[in-house]
Amino acid sequence: MRKTLILCLFFHLSCFAQNRELLYNFTSIPQSSLVNPGADVSYKYYFGFPVLSGISANVGSSSFSAYDLFSNDGVDFNQKVRDVINKSSSKDKVVTNQQLEIFSGGFRVGGRESRSYISFGLYQEFDFFMFIPKDLALLALNGNRDYIGKSFNLGDLNMKAEVLSVFHVGFHKKVNDKFVYGGRAKIYSSGANATSTKNSGYIYTGEQPGTPNLYNQIISSNLELKTSGLARFTKDEYEGNVIRDIAHNTFFNGSLGFGVDAGITYYIKDNLQFTASVVDLGFVRQTKDIETLTYKGTYQYNGANPDFLGSDDPENVFDEFDRAIPRDTLHNKYTTWRPTKIYSSIQYSFGEKRLDECNCHGNVEKFYKNAAGLQVFGMSAPREPLVALTAFYRRNIFRKLDLKATYTLDTFSNKNIGLGLSGAIGPVNIYALVNNVLEYKDISKASSAAFQLGINFVFQDRED
Repeated sequence: MRKTLILCLFFHLSCFAQNRELLYNFTSIPQSSLVNPGADVSYKYYFGFPVLSGISANVGSSSFSAYDLFSNDGVDFNQKVRDVINKSSSKDKVVTNQQLEIFSGGFRVGGRESRSYISFGLYQEFDFFMFIPKDLALLALNGNRDYIGKSFNLGDLNMKAEVLSVFHVGFHKKVNDKFVYGGRAKIYSSGANATSTKNSGYIYTGEQPGTPNLYNQIISSNLELKTSGLARFTKDEYEGNVIRDIAHNTFFNGSLGFGVDAGITYYIKDNLQFTASVVDLGFVRQTKDIETLTYKGTYQYNGANPDFLGSDDPENVFDEFDRAIPRDTLHNKYTTWRPTKIYSSIQYSFGEKRLDECNCHGNVEKFYKNAAGLQVFGMSAPREPLVALTAFYRRNIFRKLDLKATYTLDTFSNKNIGLGLSGAIGPVNIYALVNNVLEYKDISKASSAAFQLGINFVFQDRED
């Protein structure tokens, strides 16, 4: 039991919505090509500082914050949990994403005049998505005494969690001054997966008319939990280290899958740009240490309210329940789909500037100090997709220092302001992106929070 609790805590707390609105089209950062393989980036070659080139975390809840549960206000914790559940609905979501780039790099191919690039890398990622199971939480917290005549929906249970590594290779080409396209192939290695999205059924307690002490109880269950890479950790004989063994599975012994990214940049005018991309269009075939638990059947009881905790049980309630809704364990392979993301933007640039020096061909290089526009984001999810709309402003403060500010409307907040900085000292590129900055005066009250930071080494041709 202790190992099972540790495993649950790992999925919920080990790492900090996947919308990277600050990184998207922030082309002074090489990692912007991870959210649009067709981003208009250029370099002779670059490589990321190992493990430190891309560190990001994103957590969001559409109905409560950490403050609601852990504030030191004298209210009993159990009451806080009840308050959170009471104000939530079964459509509210908890979303977590964490990503750690192990290594990355890229280089130009085809000579000095070429505008084609190869990129590659390996990163680790953790995803968690859950709808608030309100009916089940109410039943667990309060029992059914005050809910006679109510049907508790078992379909409220809907969650996915996975930790995996991603090895990727991409190609990016600037065809001409108007059009850029790119694509990326990915190999996924899933170290652990838990999926429970195809649930249905109900729990109902009714009172027979005129007989206040007699009840009609029905449990109709169609519950399923699929796991891969986790079953051995719940066994009593397991004596290893959960975190270490999941990490080993993630990088060396995981279930394999395949995915692709694709993206474009198109200049409608010299200072008017359109971009679009699709990221993580892919799947994982779960084959390692697989186990599917099912509880399927219907249990009906008529009579006095049964005491499942009592020792005097003449009607063998437990035995009847087990026969009616048996627990089955299957070992069938299954396929999971990655949360696919779609991005698009329209950007207007202004404030044209020209460098004092010209390049070796005698052309004067120009750039725009300002850019503003809109971005849209969508991500596939159980039941319904997540969507967001972002307005942004980007400013070139100095030649090698850029600022991006965003205002985002999404499921979790209507006042999400983000700030990002990207600067270079010689070939060293350092960037930091922080979301929902207005909430940092008391981050415990934030409904969502995200950050990303990293260090790269970017090398241009000497005359650039």
